[in-house]
Amino acid sequence: MIELRPVLLIVGILLSTLGCAMMLPALYDLAAGNDGWAVFVASSGFTLFSGGALTFANRGASGDLSIKQAFLLTTVSWVLLTAFSALPFAWSTLNVSYTDAFFEAMSGVTTTGATVLTGLDDAPPGILLWRALLQWLGGIGIIVMAIAVFPMLRIGGMQLFRMESSDTSEKILPRATQIAGSIMMLYLGLTLACVFGYMLAGMRVFDAVAHAMTTIATGGFSTRDSSIGFFDDVWVETVAITFMILGSLPFVVMLQALNGRVARFIFDIQVRWFFGLLVFFVVSAWLAQSGGGHQVGILEFRDAAFNVVSIMTGTGYATRPFDTWSTFATTLFLVMMFVGGCAGSTSCGIKVFRFHVVFATVRQRVLTFVQPHRVVAAYFNGKPMTASVSRAVMNFVFLFIVSFGVVASLLSLYGLDAITALSASASALANVGPGLGPVVGPAETYKDLPDGAKWILSCAMLLGRLELFSVLVLFVPTFWRS
Repeated sequence: MIELRPVLLIVGILLSTLGCAMMLPALYDLAAGNDGWAVFVASSGFTLFSGGALTFANRGASGDLSIKQAFLLTTVSWVLLTAFSALPFAWSTLNVSYTDAFFEAMSGVTTTGATVLTGLDDAPPGILLWRALLQWLGGIGIIVMAIAVFPMLRIGGMQLFRMESSDTSEKILPRATQIAGSIMMLYLGLTLACVFGYMLAGMRVFDAVAHAMTTIATGGFSTRDSSIGFFDDVWVETVAITFMILGSLPFVVMLQALNGRVARFIFDIQVRWFFGLLVFFVVSAWLAQSGGGHQVGILEFRDAAFNVVSIMTGTGYATRPFDTWSTFATTLFLVMMFVGGCAGSTSCGIKVFRFHVVFATVRQRVLTFVQPHRVVAAYFNGKPMTASVSRAVMNFVFLFIVSFGVVASLLSLYGLDAITALSASASALANVGPGLGPVVGPAETYKDLPDGAKWILSCAMLLGRLELFSVLVLFVPTFWRS
């Protein structure tokens, strides 16, 4: 059997940290004279008690985690953190069920951005700050996992980014703790820069802080019902586009650029593919508006640029109901939901590096068929890829598509129309946020979906954020055998 004490010890520490984080919105509500502070104090006390109990009961259970323990910790920690993060929503004056509260918390922790809440313009400030804080914490959490945990688990081809197996020259810093600390400082620095950018663009301080946390985390929660569209300001949108892109770039490569290795950033294959796809989708979306009877001018280009960046990076902000532009535009945005940003970023989706690996693998196979005796190697960033990486990526893409079909089929059992079921499934698995159509479109929320559909989508958000395999492996009987 798997030794659970080390796992429970870490979960206890994480819950204790979450309980401390709940005091931030409590203090803000208290300073603002809002009664909501009591809800956060109660939630914090319960979370701290639970986390402290787990930590105390399992103290002394230290040592390196095994692969099985790492798999278990990855899923259990995210589920329990979500369950406790939902308490302020469930106990607040928002009058939402625990199902809605869990959905909102899962959307926050996984940086998805789908919401069931309305009336955000008049919501308690503590709740708005808590939503933003959840996404900010989830964003840094997924970066650390993508660098430290997922490569160790060798899921979905993430072993390409395994720092331990790299040359000394490839390591940005000699110690893993330094790497984590440097990434945290970069993440915090980008957040503060985004805050100042929004303030210079005319946002109030509170709106600037909340939006900066969800922008750099590519989460998409807003303090307004109409999202970024509420401000209707080209400078606000420019700041958002800039930092959504920065949040979708590999943080390790950005650190290398800051340490003087700018060429490493410029020639990184992920970065080049990401910007190439971004330009292609922006131009396509811009031209697609003509199919819906819209003029194709500078204002339409602005709408196309913002919404394409928002959807492809998985942020989920919206300025216009892009699903009404044309049929081609609707299809284009559905495809974009699957793409995502770079590995080692706060972004989501299948991720750009996997599309490059698929392309390189297919190219290798085609050339081999044409010239059977020719030795053709598939490369990633100038280095030959092993067959295990190609298989892992192919398996991940196949499983992602299968999961998309299964989730969409389950949603259709609740009577949802095809576009709602398909787009909600893609949006949840790719951690994007808004779907398409009149039910879950960019101007709507997930509030009116049946409770069963919300639980299915909550599971899909977790699956997508944790790279599928780390969750599904727990349902394999042999995983629990010695």
